[in-house]
Amino acid sequence: MQELRWTLLVLGVLFVAGLAWWELRRGRQARVGELPLSRTAPELPQPLGTALPHELPFALPEIHVGESLAELPVLHVADDSMIGLRIDGEPEEVAPSSAEPEPPIVPAAEEPVRHRGVVEVLNNPETLPDPIVEWPDEAQRRVVALRLVAQGERFQGRAIRQALAAEGFVLGKFSIFHRSGPDGRAVVSAASLNKPGTFDREAIDLQRYGGLNLFAVLPGPLPAPRAFDELMAAARNLNDRLHGALQDERGEPLTPTRAATIRHTLAAEARPASTGSG
Repeated sequence: MQELRWTLLVLGVLFVAGLAWWELRRGRQARVGELPLSRTAPELPQPLGTALPHELPFALPEIHVGESLAELPVLHVADDSMIGLRIDGEPEEVAPSSAEPEPPIVPAAEEPVRHRGVVEVLNNPETLPDPIVEWPDEAQRRVVALRLVAQGERFQGRAIRQALAAEGFVLGKFSIFHRSGPDGRAVVSAASLNKPGTFDREAIDLQRYGGLNLFAVLPGPLPAPRAFDELMAAARNLNDRLHGALQDERGEPLTPTRAATIRHTLAAEARPASTGSG
């Protein structure tokens, strides 16, 4: 029994010694594997701009300027229409239309002066005669007014002047704008909502305005319903140009119902007067 113990003790010591020797050997092999295989110094990268021995030097190809471009053809256009022209400047043939040409529109003799060309009015406002302003006495007159107010920023004076001129308004008596009818008498007038309501001919382009007060004085050169129609047409056209908001004389939004009510009232008031005069 004693011999068996010694035998097992010796075997255990041998096993531990062998295991220690094995682990030591593995550690040495691992450290050897980490070392570089070559002891020579690593090659440094070549500096930029130097050619390698086995490569040919690189050079940019020479650029030669070719012949100058031919001059582009000059287009001579008789009018401002570009229809029927090709890119190369030669007119494109247009097949003749079988339909008969429309006859030119001849304006009526009694057409108001405000229907002249917009360009002529804007460039030469003095070509339009001053409207004749003949309003009834204050006790007998009635004023039908509408408002065109600015939304957000105020209207620029130059924009107001051009819009009024395009609609046939002329700066005249009382330093406000008037638009005449066929007989030259003022039908619709436009004053500024800024007090005192007048316009300075020399400074209008430099100022800003909160809106326009458009009105017709009755009785006038046209019957009351027709005068209101002229007033409404002028207000809508000016609003399309200036992009504001239309209101009635009380500052309420000018709805179609409100406009129809004003016109109906004017027609009803004019009816007894026409009956009595007959």
